[in-house]
Amino acid sequence: MQELAFYETMSALSGQMVHAARANDWNRLVELERSVAHMRDDVDPLPPPAALADRARKVDLIRKILQDDAEIRRHTEPWLEAARRFLDRQDYARAAHRV
Repeated sequence: MQELAFYETMSALSGQMVHAARANDWNRLVELERSVAHMRDDVDPLPPPAALADRARKVDLIRKILQDDAEIRRHTEPWLEAARRFLDRQDYARAAHRV
């Protein structure tokens, strides 16, 4: 896969992840996250694009991916914090029950 095509695909996946996060579709988000991780882990080093326009496109795609990541975190972090608090309460209740 060419480097620009790699970033195009990653950008498309991150856009889908934003839609899943906005819809609170956690199963779809996890599925997409696995796809991204698989792509990232399996990619061989890619030669950078030679054309100046392609390099500019690569920078734009990376910026979009980072913006998508921030948007995904905006939706997932409150849910993760609520889950953490819930689990902390469960641990506290179990500890109190044992006393």
